[in-house]
Amino acid sequence: MATATVNPDLARARAQATFDPLKLTYFIYDGADKTKRKRFLQNIAIKESQEQGFRRTAELTREEQYDEALRKTTYALRRIAELGLKDSTDLYFFKEPLFASDSSPFGLHESMFLPTIQKQGTEEQTKKWIPLAKRFQVLGTYAQTELGHGTFLRGLETTATYDVKSKEFIINSPTVTSSKFWPGGLGKTANHCVVMAKLNVGGRDCGMQSFIVQIRDVETHQPLPGVTVGDIGQKFGYGAMDNGFLTLNNVRIPRENMLMRYSQVLEDGTFVSPKNDKLLYGSMTLIRAQIVGGCARALSKAVTIATRYSAVRRQSEINPGAGEVQVLDFQTQQHRLFVQIATAYALSMAGRASIAAYTRVSAQIESGALEELPILHALSAALKAFSSWEMAFGIEQCRLACGGHGYIQASGLPKIYTHEVPACTYEGENTVLCLQTARFLMKCQEAANNGQQLPSFVSYLKNPKNGKSQLSQNIRLEQLIEAYEHRAGRMIAEASLRIKTQLDKGMKPAEAWNSSTQMLVEAVVAFTHAFVVRAFIEKVLTSNLEPSLYTVLSQLCELYALYGITKYSGQFTKGGYLNDQQLEIVEGRIYDLLAALKPNAIALVDAFDFPDLVLDSDIGRYDGNVYEALMEYAKRSKLNSTEVHEGFYKYQKPFVDSMKASVQSRL
Repeated sequence: MATATVNPDLARARAQATFDPLKLTYFIYDGADKTKRKRFLQNIAIKESQEQGFRRTAELTREEQYDEALRKTTYALRRIAELGLKDSTDLYFFKEPLFASDSSPFGLHESMFLPTIQKQGTEEQTKKWIPLAKRFQVLGTYAQTELGHGTFLRGLETTATYDVKSKEFIINSPTVTSSKFWPGGLGKTANHCVVMAKLNVGGRDCGMQSFIVQIRDVETHQPLPGVTVGDIGQKFGYGAMDNGFLTLNNVRIPRENMLMRYSQVLEDGTFVSPKNDKLLYGSMTLIRAQIVGGCARALSKAVTIATRYSAVRRQSEINPGAGEVQVLDFQTQQHRLFVQIATAYALSMAGRASIAAYTRVSAQIESGALEELPILHALSAALKAFSSWEMAFGIEQCRLACGGHGYIQASGLPKIYTHEVPACTYEGENTVLCLQTARFLMKCQEAANNGQQLPSFVSYLKNPKNGKSQLSQNIRLEQLIEAYEHRAGRMIAEASLRIKTQLDKGMKPAEAWNSSTQMLVEAVVAFTHAFVVRAFIEKVLTSNLEPSLYTVLSQLCELYALYGITKYSGQFTKGGYLNDQQLEIVEGRIYDLLAALKPNAIALVDAFDFPDLVLDSDIGRYDGNVYEALMEYAKRSKLNSTEVHEGFYKYQKPFVDSMKASVQSRL
C-alpha cells in the first residue's frame, strides 16, 4: 500500500520500528515459505470474497447472517475442493478472510463430528461414516450439553437403552432438562449428530457413551419421527450459527451406531469397558488444545485494532497549549495495550506448546501407551481455561482503549468479543476445568511428598517453599520463570495442606475438597501462568533470532511476566519470596519497558499480518483512514434509506399533534 494513502500519524508510528516486522511475521508463522503460503491463500480468498459480494455481519439481521454464512460455507468448500487444499493450516488461512470472526454452520461438522468418529470409531465405523461425512452426504454436529446440564457429564440425562432382541439402542430424552441444547449447526443445518448419552444395558448404568443418531432426512431435511429439533434463538453473539435444541422420543438406532473403538456393547448385551474413561473424550482434549492458539489469535486481532486506532486518534494535551496528541502517547494507554500485545504473543507460544503436547501424547495413545493421557487432559483443561480468561479480559481492555468508537459494530471489537468470549464456557466451563486439573496437581503434590518422579513441567513441586528470589535491577528472564514456578509450587502445596487440614478436622473427603475449591482454582491459575511464562521465554531464548528481534521479544517476555507479578503481588510476596524493594524494581522496570516498546507498537501488531478483511474493522484498518470509513458505515445504516422514517408519521407526529391539541384545549 502506497505510503501516500496511509494516515500520516500511523505512517510515522510505523516508521519508528527498531526491527523488521516481516522478520517477526516469519517467526510467528514458522518461516518465510509458510508466510508466503499463508498470504497466497488469504489473497485468493480476499479477491474472491470481494467478487462474490459477501456482506459484512455488522449490517445484517440474524436470519441474513445465517443465510450468508451458508452461502460462504458452501462456496468455500467448493473452492477448497477445486484448489485441492487438504492441509489443516492451508484450510484455516483460506477460510479466515471469508469468515473473519463469523462462524460457519458446518463448523462442528468439521471440528467435532468428524474428529469424534475418527477418534472413537472402530475401523469398520470410520470406513462407513468418514467418506459420507467428507462428501457432506452426512452432515453432523456434536450433542453433549443439555438444557439442565453442561460440564458435569455424569449429570446428563439422555439415555441409550440397549434392546438385545432387536440389537438396537433406544435413545430417549426423559425430561425437558435432558433436551440437548446449544450444539452449533443443530438448529437448522445438521442431519446427523454424535449424541452423548447414558448407556443402560440390562438395567446396568454403563456411563456416558457416544452414538451416531440421524435426526433429519438426508433428502428432504425434515426431522425424523421421534425427533424434535430447532434453533435456540438470539444469543450474545454467534448470529450466523444455528445453535440448536434436540429432544429424542425413543428413537431407535442400530447397535453399530455406538462408537465402539474403546467401549463396546456386544450383540448379547455384554458391555466391554474402556481401558481408560478419558479415552472417550479425546475429541474434547483436541478442541481444548486448539482453543489456546485461537484465543491468542482473537486477542491479537483486538489489540491490532486498538493499537492502530490509538496511533490515529488524537485526544487531549500532555503539555498545555501544545495541541492534541496521539492517544498512544499516554502512558496509561501504553500500559493497557502493550500488556495485551505481550499477552497475545505469550498465549501464541503456549498454544504451540499445547498442540505439540497433544500431538506427542496422541501418538503414544495410538500405540497403546496411556501413561501420559492424564497429563494431557490436565494440561489442556488448564490452558483452555487460562487462555480464554486472559483473552476475554484482554479484548475488553482493547475495546475500552478505543473509547466510544470501540462500541460501534464497525470497529470490529464487539464482534470479536461476542464471538470469542464464549470460549470461557464451551468445551468445559473454566472453573470446572480448573478443578479437574487441580485433582491431577494434588496427585502430583502427593507424589512429590513421597519422593516419587514427577512430570517435567511440575518438577518444581520438589523445590523448597521458603526460598527467596535473587531478582535485582539486572533482571534475567530465567529469574522470572523461577518466580512463577515458586509461586505455583507454594500455592499447590498450600491447597494440598488445606485439604489435609479439613480432613483432620473430621470432614468427609468431598466436603474437604469443596471447602478448598477456591484455593485450588487459584493454584491452577498459578500453575498455568507458570507454564505460559516458561513457554514464552524458552521459545524466545532458544530461537535463533537476530539481535533487534531478540531485543523486542525479550522485552515483551519481561513485560508479560512483570505485569503478572504486579497483578498478583500478594502471591509473590507471601513467605517473603519477593520483598518490597524487589516489587519497586518490578514496577519501575514496567514503566521503562512501556517507553522502550512504544516505537515498536505498530510494528508488533503489523507483524500479526492480518489482512483488513480478516480484522473487518473500520478503526483498525492498515491505512488508518478511520474517520472516512466510519462515516461511510454510518451512511449505509438502513435507517438512512429514507429521509423520514415511517415511524415519524405513525407514532411521533400523532403524539406531538395530540400533545399540542391537549395544551390548546386547556387554554
